[in-house]
Amino acid sequence: MSDNERKELRRGWTTGACATAAAKASYAALLSGTFPDPVEISLPKGGTADFVLTSHGVSNGMAHAAITKDAGDDPDVTHGALITSRVRVLAPGEGVCFKAGDGVGTVTRPGLPIPPGEPAINPVPRDMMRKAIAEVAERYGGSGDVEIEVSIEGGAELALKTMNPRLGIVGGLSVLGTTGIVRPFSCAAWIASIHRGVDVARAIGLTHVVGATGSSSEDAVRARYELDETAYLDMGDFAGGLLKYLRHHPVDRLTLAGGFAKFSKLAQGALDLHSARSSVNFSFLQELLAETGASPSLIAHAVEANTAKEVLDRSLEENLDLSVVLAKRTKKQVRHILKDAPVALEVLITDRQGKILGESSFGDE
Repeated sequence: MSDNERKELRRGWTTGACATAAAKASYAALLSGTFPDPVEISLPKGGTADFVLTSHGVSNGMAHAAITKDAGDDPDVTHGALITSRVRVLAPGEGVCFKAGDGVGTVTRPGLPIPPGEPAINPVPRDMMRKAIAEVAERYGGSGDVEIEVSIEGGAELALKTMNPRLGIVGGLSVLGTTGIVRPFSCAAWIASIHRGVDVARAIGLTHVVGATGSSSEDAVRARYELDETAYLDMGDFAGGLLKYLRHHPVDRLTLAGGFAKFSKLAQGALDLHSARSSVNFSFLQELLAETGASPSLIAHAVEANTAKEVLDRSLEENLDLSVVLAKRTKKQVRHILKDAPVALEVLITDRQGKILGESSFGDE
């Protein structure tokens, strides 16, 4: 393959799929005395997958199996983590019960697919495990009544790299997956997390939420307001994922905070602000400069600038409020995206140190 040809990215397996395979192998060992290895599971959208056990054992009437997660070429924080399911037989009629082991979080706030007090094991992985347990029970004559305790090695530390603490999931990671398959570099998981963040904020009665493009802009909002941690939605580059969802699931007040370059793209209607998927339009920056009364030489130079920051720095040298103009333009564009949603809007343009350079406040249409 030449350097110019794109290499096909390798898919991987969700935490839920790994936990399901480990649970199936453990229950099979309790009923048959043997761990299947590899163990085959059915995937939610059809098809099957085989998993090799990293370790397994039986003690005190319980069986456990562990699988090393392979997330393929996806930058998943749980890639390489050890996913363990420990199975204990329950009395007939008790069904399949789930327990959070080490590294798996517990839900503490409403608004998520799983109610407060429950292990953070999402509905589809639960269904996958129930089906796997039923298959084993049918094959070996068990009742199918079991407790499944799922653990993720290092999950408590890994959870700090996710939105779980903000969503009220404490003690570890969530067991996720809707298809069982991890498709590399998909934006869907991040956007889904933003949506769940909005759901939780609404469920607990928050009236003001924040979408920031990064930690510096988020810090600027924290310095201005004392808000519940759940109010910070970790928007990142996915402005469209947040704004489109708020259109149909509104919150009273929204503060958007971000850097000059990213919000210059949002002001022109870009919904994904990542540098690989949208770019700064320097002709647009010329328009903004003209609005501020910039000198002809500065306006002419803007189209030849290397970065948006260069244009901003030159405007600051001439004492121009370019960020204020951009904040107003951004607000107008975001209002267009939100349509008639009853969301009061504030836009803050920040620098890399978290200083607010320009803003369009609530009510400032």
